[in-house]
Amino acid sequence: MKKILGVVIALVCLMSLISCGGKQATAAYTKEQAQKLLDGSVFSEQLEDLDLDTAWSLYQLEGAGVSRDQLTDGVVHRSSGGTCEELALLIFQDEESAKNAKTAMESYLQSEIEENKNYRPAEIPKLEDAFLQQAGNTVLMVVSTDTQAVKDLLG
Repeated sequence: MKKILGVVIALVCLMSLISCGGKQATAAYTKEQAQKLLDGSVFSEQLEDLDLDTAWSLYQLEGAGVSRDQLTDGVVHRSSGGTCEELALLIFQDEESAKNAKTAMESYLQSEIEENKNYRPAEIPKLEDAFLQQAGNTVLMVVSTDTQAVKDLLG
């Protein structure tokens, strides 16, 4: 009986993997992780809070096909102007919105590189090595002094 039960459990597990296409869902980023990064000494200065309306506009999410109501939560912290450092955790209604937002944020980073080449050239390496990832219905972008430390803090 135990052998049969073991075979049945193994088959159920196998079937669940097959039905998912063998693809594991990526766990979404959390506000707790964002706070851990803020507390983790990866920024050279204290960052200021931005509200989500400002973030939606700053990252030009509308141009990427993301409506404001699809951005449901998140946290955004940005330099007051001394550096290009920032942290943005954006939480969306669905993965498709997050995917579109990530594309917009890639464009945002490129425009920041162009705008800062002559203005703040020392900031360019941070922008070029920015952490930008989508996980589930979230997008996390971190422009900091140490991208490897960001990855280490995220686990």
